[in-house]
Amino acid sequence: MQELQSYFRAPGPDLSNLVAQAERFYKASKAPATLAAFESDLASFRAFTTQNNLPYLPSTVEIVVLYVSSLAAADPPMRYSTIRRRLFAISFAHRRRGLESPAVPRNHFVLREVLAGIRRTLGTAQGVAAPIMTDQIRRIVAACPNSLLGKRDRSLVLFGFAARSRASELASILEVGDLSLTPDGQHLYIRLQRSKADQDQAGRDFVVFRGEHPETCPVRAIQAWIEAAGISQTGGPLFRAVNRHGKVGANALARRSISKILKAAAARAGLDPAELSPHGLRAGMCTTAALVGATEMVIASLSGHRSVATVRR
Repeated sequence: MQELQSYFRAPGPDLSNLVAQAERFYKASKAPATLAAFESDLASFRAFTTQNNLPYLPSTVEIVVLYVSSLAAADPPMRYSTIRRRLFAISFAHRRRGLESPAVPRNHFVLREVLAGIRRTLGTAQGVAAPIMTDQIRRIVAACPNSLLGKRDRSLVLFGFAARSRASELASILEVGDLSLTPDGQHLYIRLQRSKADQDQAGRDFVVFRGEHPETCPVRAIQAWIEAAGISQTGGPLFRAVNRHGKVGANALARRSISKILKAAAARAGLDPAELSPHGLRAGMCTTAALVGATEMVIASLSGHRSVATVRR
């Protein structure tokens, strides 16, 4: 990201600390996952311009039109929502360098019309993760070995399902200190510090209830993992790597590791890993709640969704 200091002309020594602080806030305006997605999108645009001997930054609206057309004409074509995200990344890269963006549809008639044609041709339906249902959860949990790694996998799957968690929350947001037992000692109280839908870090409080069956109880599974991993006193990330020697890492899991863990656990249970994704845990809990008669508003309150339309989808 461009250094914010370039916007200031030789600030006096008494202002240098404020400039550095403004720089930190400037860089915190976008979540790390968002910046990583932008970099991936920009790598695609850079490759297109390099392959066709075209200017990258600054670019032109003509080049952007050709780029989005190539994405829509690919086999298979890129989803419309992803094409729009690519445009936002290109625009962001120009703006942060103080350049006029050629990727803002409302400013360019031809780009706007080409996007409208792509939308009419491809449609705008978003892909939705297949829900992981309770019978699949039981199979996955039953196939987890009775080892430290198995305890980690079992607790991650059961907690992810019961807590309606996003992959990012399981990976790098949830910490041991965010969990505590309710006063009756039966259920888990969670104070989620932030999430994808809570970039302002207002936080969200919710409870994960003790299960009727010990083998699929998320509260018992979490307690067993924390005790076996020896992280109850050290605090820090809740879910961590476990190496082949049974040593628990100190750092949080990467988001992509959540997917790898779930797919490996599914394969052990004889399920097709390709059909499962971490978001399927969240979708599965919402779908299960709907099947037993929960209203959309209740499901939204449980899952932290801000939009009932998203819950419905």
